[in-house]
Amino acid sequence: MTTTATATKQFMTTEQLLKDWQGHRNLTRRVVDAFPEKELFEFSIGGMRPFSKMATELLNIGGVALKGIIENNMEAYSEEGINPKTKEEILKKWDEETGVINHYFRQITEERFQETFNLFGQYEFPVYENILYFIDNEIHHRAQGYVYLRALGIEPPFFWERF
Repeated sequence: MTTTATATKQFMTTEQLLKDWQGHRNLTRRVVDAFPEKELFEFSIGGMRPFSKMATELLNIGGVALKGIIENNMEAYSEEGINPKTKEEILKKWDEETGVINHYFRQITEERFQETFNLFGQYEFPVYENILYFIDNEIHHRAQGYVYLRALGIEPPFFWERF
């Protein structure tokens, strides 16, 4: 019988975690693409931001944060870095950021995932927890996008079709 103290096998590799994250990103990209241009930038419910703003937030976190982790840069978060004005620009930048995320994620060593890092100078957690936050935050905002699409009478992509 194996106890927690003696268990050495992991349930997920770092490459599997990256694939899972990129699956979420693929689905979120499809949600962005499902919006009509005008509604992507203007439609909101209950005082929430338009989905374009949520997508821009996601664009300003993933690749930027991973680069900060690799370079030990703790600069504050800013939405000023990436500010697309059209759906086409969001989708193009989304595709570019996929490469950035892949590039920096693969530079994080197994040991580094366990190290505490002060992300954006204010979120001091182990690296793996910061990455899980990126994924959780994306799922949260994508769900808001689903609500918007349904309110607009648009069927959103199936949430289980991530790849």
